[in-house]
Amino acid sequence: MKIYLSFLIIFLSFSNYFAQNEIENNEAITKKLPSVKLKDYKGKVVNTAELGLKGPIVFSFWATWCAPCKKELNAINDLYSDWQAETGVTLVAVSIDDEKTKSQVAIYVDGKAWEYIVLLDPNGDFKRAMGVNNVPHTFLVDTDGTIVYSHNNYAPGDEEKLYEEIKKLSLK
Repeated sequence: MKIYLSFLIIFLSFSNYFAQNEIENNEAITKKLPSVKLKDYKGKVVNTAELGLKGPIVFSFWATWCAPCKKELNAINDLYSDWQAETGVTLVAVSIDDEKTKSQVAIYVDGKAWEYIVLLDPNGDFKRAMGVNNVPHTFLVDTDGTIVYSHNNYAPGDEEKLYEEIKKLSLK
């Protein structure tokens, strides 16, 4: 009987933990885009909440030292012009490279000819405000500034899932 009660207590504890995390994750998805001032990779100051873009926005947190990040952004780059034409989406690549490695951002971005808006977050202010723990981490924000989708990590094909979410917004 003691063993049964022990297992029941453990089960209920884990159930409560997972239920609470699910609530927290859903709350994270419905929050508004925070206002943080960052510089783009050319030095212009930008407020994340005041980008003035007309359609949905994808924020992709990445770093030059992160291979999955670069794979994701390069995969999206191949499809990006079609996505823009169909949905009006804008992609904002937010580099979390620190002071030591941020000089590599412009070299990489220019070398890949990305047409994304590229912002630098060397102090991690925007990263913390968005609740990003590791990269790649991608968010989709609607035209009202509400975060409607969040995805962490990258596997080939994830860009298609993201595109499906973008298309849902363009149908509204």
